[in-house]
Amino acid sequence: MTDFCSDQELGYERSRTAFTEGKGLALDEAYRLAHLPIVAPNHARAIPRKEGTFYSMGRHPRVFSLVLPVPGKPLLQSDSYRLLEAELRDAPFAGKIAWQLLERRQSKLHATICGSLATGDEPPELDERQLHQLASLGPIRVELRGLFSGNVNVGRLYIRSYPERRRGENVFHQIQRALGRRETDLYVVGLWNLTDDLNASEASALNGMIKRWWDRPILQFRADHLWLLGAMDDLVLDTAVTQTVKLT
Repeated sequence: MTDFCSDQELGYERSRTAFTEGKGLALDEAYRLAHLPIVAPNHARAIPRKEGTFYSMGRHPRVFSLVLPVPGKPLLQSDSYRLLEAELRDAPFAGKIAWQLLERRQSKLHATICGSLATGDEPPELDERQLHQLASLGPIRVELRGLFSGNVNVGRLYIRSYPERRRGENVFHQIQRALGRRETDLYVVGLWNLTDDLNASEASALNGMIKRWWDRPILQFRADHLWLLGAMDDLVLDTAVTQTVKLT
């Protein structure tokens, strides 16, 4: 049986949305700048651009990251996912979810392990030492659990990745060290996007769903490669896999 990392060593608990009883949920500024111009471009609270950032209607110069590919078809066909989606479609805020985006993103679902490795037209080059270190890890196992809303980009809903633990260590940390990157503890898979703020009853319903689904597994899978992904928006609608990095 695979030994997966726990909430005690990952950052999901501290990073979840803080709901307030009797109050709605407002899309935060980060979401209104990076996501809302794409999912609801005519929304009055969408931020088309902001001084000091590269965003313009949700788009930005290409950013390259090393990510864990998530198998979209097995995920969306799993029994647990179907139950979760059915509950979302019955929720009082269902009409505020941009459902049409999910099909467009199915083949691009991922969890970021090493973000912002390079910006611009040219992808970063992983050297032979780095590629050898990653290959020597071998395939890794991951469990997805849901539902999750964070305290940044409020308006995006995720499921959470729990990497396997090897010799007492988070295997994603080994990947990050191989690339000389800082160790992180959040590996979310963005699936759904809200198109508007939630009122008090809608926010309460979402909070209840998050609590009910927190410990429920959605899918376990084995990854034998990573992607070097270049994206020009945070929803990875305009994106390209520039390199497949083998874990074998």
